[in-house]
Amino acid sequence: MKYITSSILRTKQRRKDVHKGFFGKTLLVGGNESLVGAPAMAAMAAESILRSGSDLVAVAAPAKTAWAVNCISPDTITYKLNGKHLTTGHYARIMKLAEDFDAVLIGPGMGRQRSTLALARKLAKSIDKPKVIDADALKAVRIQEVSNAILTPHQKEFEIMLRNSRIKKDDMDGLRKKMGSNVILLKGTVDRIISKQKVVYNKTGNSVMTKAGTGDVLAGLCAGFAAQGIDLFRSACMGAYLNGKVGDYLLKKKGRTFIASDLVKNIDKVYR
Repeated sequence: MKYITSSILRTKQRRKDVHKGFFGKTLLVGGNESLVGAPAMAAMAAESILRSGSDLVAVAAPAKTAWAVNCISPDTITYKLNGKHLTTGHYARIMKLAEDFDAVLIGPGMGRQRSTLALARKLAKSIDKPKVIDADALKAVRIQEVSNAILTPHQKEFEIMLRNSRIKKDDMDGLRKKMGSNVILLKGTVDRIISKQKVVYNKTGNSVMTKAGTGDVLAGLCAGFAAQGIDLFRSACMGAYLNGKVGDYLLKKKGRTFIASDLVKNIDKVYR
């Protein structure tokens, strides 16, 4: 078994002769007016994208959710869409928005309405640039219909995704045959990062990180790294290691009391 080490976080020094957007722009698609926590989930994911080093993040969300994101995270641009939740009626607008971004994150706070999941599946199939698929969006996709994606399920979401993809639960060979260019970051006590060619493991993190929102932070980190042009497998490894390492730092400092927003605020303690 190969484990990720701290060397995964070593990156090149930022050049001085750069401009806004040089280190990547990320579009986050999510949010749902009916879910009270949706703005916070979207905002935490957006802020973690910026903390990864990505230059700019924008959230495409239902209008009331987007206004709430603006209040929580003033560094985040928002596109305010009609309706209480995202539907296939938003497809054309989001596809047009995605043209101006280097990576797309689909899922945080999105909700499970049938029309919302239909949109998630359609976007995941159509957007060919680097993307991260997280949260409820994972329940909509089939692995073989998606390309160039990091998928970030926990065990239950992974089983749903396999069932939707018509892959047996323990059939790793069957999974790899349908992986294509995708990477799966299977969250757990020990994370597994799986591609068609290889599997590595991540031991950072702790049991306090079962709290709501920590997965949104992880997805944001992965998307932020991918937006900077880092390959998907390395982006997934960096996100998993860093998210867990910050959680371990907070466990020492705060014990069982830390929450997901603390992860975002303390990324700099581990990654600079």
